[in-house]
Amino acid sequence: MASSTLEKLWAKALSLPESDRAALAHDLMASLDGPADTGVAKAWDAEILRRLAEIDAGTARLIDREEFSRRMRARA
Repeated sequence: MASSTLEKLWAKALSLPESDRAALAHDLMASLDGPADTGVAKAWDAEILRRLAEIDAGTARLIDREEFSRRMRARA
């Protein structure tokens, strides 16, 4: 794409309302991804149900927000 074309597109995109810019950014990012893995959503659903079952059964080890934040800071 020629530089002037890109500059025109950029200027036009920046003049869009915020919600339209967000939608455009989302669609552009999605266009860089490969084809969707159809099994991912099903696998995540199964994992969520498994974790909820552990919580309901009282076998899950839960942590509070402060502990979670501490662990995430320690990983960085």
